[in-house]
Amino acid sequence: MSTLSALAPVFGLIVIGYMLKALGGFGDDFWTQAEKFTFYILFPALLVTKIGGAEIAGLRALPMAAAMITATLLMAGFLIAATARLRQTDGDGPQFVSLLQGAIRPNTYVGLAAAYALFGNAGLTLAAAAFIAVIPLVNFISTIALLRWTGVDGTEKSGWGAALSASLKNPIIVACVLGALLNFSGFGLPPMIGPMLDILGGGALPPGLMAVGAGLDFDAVHKRRATIIRATGLKLIIMPGLTFAVCWTYGVSGITQTVAVMFAAMPVAASSYVMTRQMGGDGTLMAGIVTATTLAAGITLPLVVLMAG
Repeated sequence: MSTLSALAPVFGLIVIGYMLKALGGFGDDFWTQAEKFTFYILFPALLVTKIGGAEIAGLRALPMAAAMITATLLMAGFLIAATARLRQTDGDGPQFVSLLQGAIRPNTYVGLAAAYALFGNAGLTLAAAAFIAVIPLVNFISTIALLRWTGVDGTEKSGWGAALSASLKNPIIVACVLGALLNFSGFGLPPMIGPMLDILGGGALPPGLMAVGAGLDFDAVHKRRATIIRATGLKLIIMPGLTFAVCWTYGVSGITQTVAVMFAAMPVAASSYVMTRQMGGDGTLMAGIVTATTLAAGITLPLVVLMAG
């Protein structure tokens, strides 16, 4: 019931965004500016504060972090290797990038809330460690993929070096790196700037989720239901199963294992839609994947937590 309670407001905000757009009160220009503000200001502020101010769970979190990173790299590597033909087909690069993001990007807001609801402060601390381990990695992979196989001009980018260089200018990547430096250096969040960023970051979730709803196109989603079903299965079933297997291999057990597997079973992050739209990807498909995984996670997430525990 606690995981369902954590998911309900997330999906509710997506519905509100869809209704606001459908009723015509806010036009395309409003949502375009809202997405840009969220991508360049609110989400980076949230990442800096959450990563920079997180309390690491000590040495016991290191095997969990290693397991989650390994599972993420295995999933991304498999998809990149298995879908080379898809990426080489004209127009299918953006579709592949949405599938890739849909398979590896967890909704950290739901993850933090669910971990605290289920395990209290211990779960919250472990979730913060999982956040630091996974969020910079999945954002980096997603940025590279968007730069390499899509782009604002609709053409495929050539050269991994150029993609890597451009990704380092991405505000999400910069925020993750800055937050990690503040955390690992021991400095933490600056006394005056930290609270200001915390206020900004606190406003990231509502517009991000409502922008997902505003970007929904159910006719287009229906035509791509096969890709959405595939992404949902990869994210909510295969990814937690893979994480569980890697945790077992690395000797991760107990609450630490449960939090790692639960984090892997989260629906897709709303920020993936905002990033995809801002970087020229298939925003409609990405919004459909976010919505489908959020809805399906209401059923799969409690089952995954039960099996992992």
